[in-house]
Amino acid sequence: MLNPIDRCMRISPADKARLRLLFLAKHACKGGGVDSVDGNHAVYHHEMRSTLEAIGLHVAVADSYDALFDKPDVDFVVTLLNRGGFQNSEMLAPLLLSWRGVPFLGASPILRGVSDDKYLSKLIARAHGVPTMPARILRRGAMPAGPEFQAERLVVKPNASSASWGLAMVDSWAEAHAHADHLHGLGHDVLVEAWAPLLDVAVPVVGGSGGQPWILPPMLYVPADPHRERSYEEKRGLIDAGDDPLILVEDHDLRTRLEDMTRRLLPELWPFDYGRFEYRYDPASGELLFMEVNLSCNLWSKKTISRSAASIGVDHQSLVETIVAHSLARHGLLTEMPVLEAA
Repeated sequence: MLNPIDRCMRISPADKARLRLLFLAKHACKGGGVDSVDGNHAVYHHEMRSTLEAIGLHVAVADSYDALFDKPDVDFVVTLLNRGGFQNSEMLAPLLLSWRGVPFLGASPILRGVSDDKYLSKLIARAHGVPTMPARILRRGAMPAGPEFQAERLVVKPNASSASWGLAMVDSWAEAHAHADHLHGLGHDVLVEAWAPLLDVAVPVVGGSGGQPWILPPMLYVPADPHRERSYEEKRGLIDAGDDPLILVEDHDLRTRLEDMTRRLLPELWPFDYGRFEYRYDPASGELLFMEVNLSCNLWSKKTISRSAASIGVDHQSLVETIVAHSLARHGLLTEMPVLEAA
């Protein structure tokens, strides 16, 4: 088995010179400033484009799905266009690229759909003996249904939302149904789950050399107030909240449990190129509950995956090159074996 430090990969100079990439993201063509709606996502998109160019790849850019309706004249697409402004938009770029037969970074359309459906991902977890908080799905147009569980506090949110957009915390099922009706009116299926306070913990998983999942060190989010949910505005940097308060999971038993739970889920979702498995942890009781999985999640250098990699000496550019090299290799696009590089 490869030592984790040997999982980094570099694309050969010959393949860098030969391959043509398209970088597709909402803010791919902008200069890197904070956007009034998407906040620091615009900064992230600019950083990702700059990183791909610094690696030495030939990168064209586009910022809308229009670039995919005719087959793009490239070998590979790095798509971050996940938030297209309509339900399940994260599947559209992978679907169009699959239709046109162009390989792309991330995961297949069906895996993107399953993983982005928070309720389905919980069912997968339960099927593999991974505990989750009680939850119920309220889909648009579904038959009326009463509560299936009781909880002192409930979280109500779009079932496929990101960065806590549309989230509400309520104290009764009547309030939950009222907010669900509001979200239904905006076109969303709705997830209602029992509130589990305390600490979020994420397990990053990326593809590296050897073609197998590389589980990076788990990271704990330690907020000043563990009983308050983070808002969309905080997560996107639209209000000043500072960098995410992330620390490494040092406890050996907790780390082992997190990695074991994640390994149980991986066969359902592999292959993919990068993702984040998220759990809720109560240090007082030791309870650990699966929350969701985010494939093709945020790769910004200030966020979880990059900061986890940095903890074992893998800088951001090396991480991105490793992820892209893994994807190119699994799509059969490399003419030379990737160069292994110790971190």
